[in-house]
Amino acid sequence: MVISRPREGFTNSGFRGGTFGISINRVANFNTRFGYFSDIEGNSSIIDFFLADAQGIPENQIENRGLTGAAYQAFLINPIAFDNQGNPINNPTQYDSFVLGLPFQDEFVEQEGGITQTTFSYGANFGNKLFIGAGLGISSVNYLRTATFNEEFFGEPLTNLSIQENLRINGFGINLNAGIIYKPIDQVNLGFNFQSPTWYRLNEEYDGRIVAFYDNFFFEDEGIRLNREEGLTPFVISTFNLNTPMRLSAGGTFFVGKNGFITADVDYIDYSMNRLNSRDFNPSLDNQQINTLFGQAINFRLGGEFRYDIFRFRGGYGLYGDPFVNDDFDRTRQQFTGGLGVRLSKFYVDFAFISNNFRDLYTSYSFIEGGQELGAVAEVRNVINQGILTLGFNF
Repeated sequence: MVISRPREGFTNSGFRGGTFGISINRVANFNTRFGYFSDIEGNSSIIDFFLADAQGIPENQIENRGLTGAAYQAFLINPIAFDNQGNPINNPTQYDSFVLGLPFQDEFVEQEGGITQTTFSYGANFGNKLFIGAGLGISSVNYLRTATFNEEFFGEPLTNLSIQENLRINGFGINLNAGIIYKPIDQVNLGFNFQSPTWYRLNEEYDGRIVAFYDNFFFEDEGIRLNREEGLTPFVISTFNLNTPMRLSAGGTFFVGKNGFITADVDYIDYSMNRLNSRDFNPSLDNQQINTLFGQAINFRLGGEFRYDIFRFRGGYGLYGDPFVNDDFDRTRQQFTGGLGVRLSKFYVDFAFISNNFRDLYTSYSFIEGGQELGAVAEVRNVINQGILTLGFNF
């Protein structure tokens, strides 16, 4: 909703009135599903990751080690309970596994939710030449991720294992933005915009489960036969703060009489400025990874509108830079848009079609040996299409 209060008639003041607006927008859409299936054996097993993660953790603490603790409960990893002379080790800290082969792997991931922002803004008009505005944005976050990872073995005591993970995040954030538009001539608009970091307060819930199926294997160390074994992670509840980077934008619009316009703008974002903070866990390693993996990116958008009588025809293109640094994989995102609108005296309707195309890498787990990543890595090719219908009333 936009409420405009222009000053009528002749005035010596440069101030020509202002406009107050309230908007509700979905600024991020997390709804997606993807997966992979391999008909060749992997280079490693997720058991290798569990073994590497468990080394040095005393047995009386291992069950609190997330999925690694669940792997211990399901007998995927087991403590080395005796030394080389056959003497028992009290509370061992080293682990091994009787599963030695390489598996076939698959995974399915489903994500739901989004970010909805309510913005309160005000803009002022000075001499129909300079326009200054600012806004306060309040964001609501809702995110749910479920993942199911499977491995299948042949010729091993373990026939297959399945890992289910659930992650839920919700919370709120706040940001500020300010901008100016200057018209050197009636046909040209030049603009600059600053958006502050968004300061989020987020709540997280996580749980995981491992189910392992053995071929009636006799585990001699504990004198039991293994068939269906299950391990559960602790149910983790935590709260943390996330500060996203600021964004600087500049652009211009050229009006072709009353026949339409051409517009272009560019953004600068430094993704390495993301920061985590929490009293529930130590985020220093996460922030160190953010500094190492992410860098600066430039986003560019170009669009135009052609007007014919009451009809509006629109098209656009966007190129969003890769936020990762020192990475040979290109995550640049392209966006193609098209639209059609109809303008009447008291009513208008617009339809827009948006197609996003980008690639990403998904890693089920990380296992590095000899400087080489041997974990399960899949390339995800994304094509996300959206249709948006807008109805407007003038009064």
